[in-house]
Amino acid sequence: MDLTRRAVALGGVGLLASASFTTANAFESPLIDPIEAADEFWLAVEAYIYGYPLVTTEMTRRVVTNVEKPVGSKGPMGHIIKLREYPGPAFKDVTAPNADTLYTTAFVDVGKEPWVLSIPDMKDRFFLFPMLDGWTTVFQVPGKRTTGGAAHSYAITGPGFKGQVPDGVTEYRSPTSLVWILGRIYCDGTPEDYKLVHALQDQCKLVPLSAYGKDWTPPPAKVDPDIDMKTAVREQVNRMDAVEYFTLLSELMKTNPPTAADAGTVAKFAQIGIVPGQDFDKTKLDGTWAGRVPEFAFHRIMLHFKFSDGDIKDVNGWGYTTSTGIYGTNYLQRALITAIGLGANRPQDAVYPTSLKSKDGLIARGYHGSNNYVVTFPKGQLPPVRGFWSITMYNDQYFFVDNPLNRYSISARQNLKANADGSTDIYIQHESPGADKESNWLPAPKDKFILMMRLYWPDDSPPSILDGSWVIPAVKKAG
Repeated sequence: MDLTRRAVALGGVGLLASASFTTANAFESPLIDPIEAADEFWLAVEAYIYGYPLVTTEMTRRVVTNVEKPVGSKGPMGHIIKLREYPGPAFKDVTAPNADTLYTTAFVDVGKEPWVLSIPDMKDRFFLFPMLDGWTTVFQVPGKRTTGGAAHSYAITGPGFKGQVPDGVTEYRSPTSLVWILGRIYCDGTPEDYKLVHALQDQCKLVPLSAYGKDWTPPPAKVDPDIDMKTAVREQVNRMDAVEYFTLLSELMKTNPPTAADAGTVAKFAQIGIVPGQDFDKTKLDGTWAGRVPEFAFHRIMLHFKFSDGDIKDVNGWGYTTSTGIYGTNYLQRALITAIGLGANRPQDAVYPTSLKSKDGLIARGYHGSNNYVVTFPKGQLPPVRGFWSITMYNDQYFFVDNPLNRYSISARQNLKANADGSTDIYIQHESPGADKESNWLPAPKDKFILMMRLYWPDDSPPSILDGSWVIPAVKKAG
């Protein structure tokens, strides 16, 4: 990924129209300043984008694991974190959380020793346990689609592991020492189903390889009081200055090395003091422009949502991609998914169409709770999936919004009512559409909001979102 002066300059102009993605005081000084900067400025922007997933994953790990024992959405390294109910509006650990599955997650360091994850018999229930490396690549994903529902154990080994795993255990090799197990188990949200899923979560086991087959209790952790546990992770990352950011990136790259395919790109970063396996040399970063790198790079990341060179499709006002989970050298796409949907799955497991604006003909306007909206699925054209589908409501920062139903997503589990012609309307508005329509109501906030659809295990034969043969209907302003 080469960020030429022309590409970034055009991107900067476009960002002025992307208010929903910009941060305060984004362009305090004239745009021409970085345009006239040395070539190293653009190299630093490229390095920032390249490292954004690794830095964000590490900052997420720090916040999530900085507790003595598992509680709520947090748990120490090597402990299984079991969310017992859907996240609510107070949940800020990751952007764009879902309200369809119960997270069953853990962070582990496989650099010194492998870890073994054991998953119980899930029978017919949909589940998946994607394993992400430090760069957010989903390197393996045991689950209903890939491994079936039977009980099994998986040894997650590090990049330098040369030993053997026990008989009957499947080895999954991670490219990095840092691994995020981001398990999801489908739940319909009723008390009865919560109880069933809790039992499955309790049967999930995670142990170091040396303790496999033995009684082992994960030890408590020591809390670091210097870690900010209140500020959202994305905000913590975005407010780092360039020196702090690149210092952390260089440190992380010692145990989370770039891939062989990254070699050509990473070699260029030596010019600004970034060399894999070494500390960051800040003397090579020019202080006259370094302060502009983080804000400009992040804006470039977010601009990719609108101008993606084919990575993001725009269908009836819904933007989505089938380039998630495995990114290769598409660093800009990888950074964008980190920013708006950290922990995204492979497209065969899930596709996430996102809509920022309603679209009626040629007119598109941002969603606002002062208006009512409706999306209509024609008869027989609900989202085609083998897992499940839903539409989730977020505020303009990709977090949940308080509402009287405590309903953050809508799907078939709400027993949606069909119209006389067999079509199905979803009502998206702040006020109730009426008692007779509340089963089909997705409550909206009073102000700006964003919609995200989830299609888990989408059909791979037509009609399918994977090949574009299934078309998402537009969300239209009602009345």
